[in-house]
Amino acid sequence: MATSKKPNTVELVTTLAKPVVEQMGLQLWDVRFEKEGASWYLRIFIDKEGGVTIDDCENFSRTFDDILDEADPISQSYYFEVSSPGIGRDLVRPWHFQRYLGQQVEVKLIRPMQLENGSSVREFVGELTACDDPTITVKLEDGEHTFPKKDAAYIRLYEEIDWKAAKI
Repeated sequence: MATSKKPNTVELVTTLAKPVVEQMGLQLWDVRFEKEGASWYLRIFIDKEGGVTIDDCENFSRTFDDILDEADPISQSYYFEVSSPGIGRDLVRPWHFQRYLGQQVEVKLIRPMQLENGSSVREFVGELTACDDPTITVKLEDGEHTFPKKDAAYIRLYEEIDWKAAKI
């Protein structure tokens, strides 16, 4: 007898959010339901060509808050946040990696990786050259390195910021 897997909170919220973001001309980048300290946070990251504005986040939040209240997919109390994935966005979904092939990524591994020259590296920036479901390949100065995505603490799009030129 086959048992059906009950959808988790992220899957349920993703299913509810997709039609709303599409109707608003946005893209659903990621949904996270995570615990920090004693509190739970439902975080929805939205995106659009040219970037999202605070008004996009506010409009989505107001619209989706009513849908969340009606569907009530989360039993415990939580904080609801809507934001842009940002410039240094985390790459987590398979389509994120496909979209940014050829771009610079910043990687932090859980444990150091041995390079061919005998040195080891834990954090690095390189060009994302390939990806499949379990692994990614990043080109560094000494060549290409393939490793399981699960071995990374994070993989982010890398954007170098010229702080001297920035007017803060």
